[in-house]
Amino acid sequence: MNILVVEDDPLLRDGLVDLLKGEGHTVDLVSDGLTATKRGMDPELDLILLDVMLPKLDGIEVCHRLRKARPDLPILMLTAKGDEEDKVRGLKVGADDYVTKPFGARELLARIAALGRRAKSAPAEPEIMEIDGCRLDLGHCEAHRGHKTIPLTPREVGILRWLHRHKARAVSRSELLEQVWVANANMETRTVDVTIANLRQKIERDHADPKIVVSVKGIGYAWGKP
Repeated sequence: MNILVVEDDPLLRDGLVDLLKGEGHTVDLVSDGLTATKRGMDPELDLILLDVMLPKLDGIEVCHRLRKARPDLPILMLTAKGDEEDKVRGLKVGADDYVTKPFGARELLARIAALGRRAKSAPAEPEIMEIDGCRLDLGHCEAHRGHKTIPLTPREVGILRWLHRHKARAVSRSELLEQVWVANANMETRTVDVTIANLRQKIERDHADPKIVVSVKGIGYAWGKP
């Protein structure tokens, strides 16, 4: 893949470049948020590895801007150990996944590979769905309600696809983590709740009474209003 690494720590930055190049990836490198936003518009880019703490523009704002412009671009955030707020903020603005510093090389490469596979795979499910007055164009990572076009992240599209595929039953948070995030058991299930809360803000007519992604007490989530 063609990966943009956005990191201002020279030691970590050099280590990431060596690691990724060793796996056969093409790596571009920037050290500040403003430059990252410009480079992120490159249509040849396959994935961004984005640190939160950056000069000129922080990683959260970079993610927010890029997600609006390129809803289908996988973004993997690097967050400080134990900084729950950074994780939540990153997911809310559209990050697809995160790894916590310090992280292991194998974990990072697995997350990158999983995002790359999902971005390039051709799904068998319907690309366009109509539910509760909302038109979901999953192939283009968009939702349409009235005259409004709403960009969706690849992670949000993955959730919608999985819930629709298994619409006859409720889906647990751990199942979504395993199937959509391809995450290990150590990843917090709250990640699912944050991402779905953000998705509901985008596509639901009534956030207090959602009819597209509904909660199932004691289990997780389901497709459509029961």
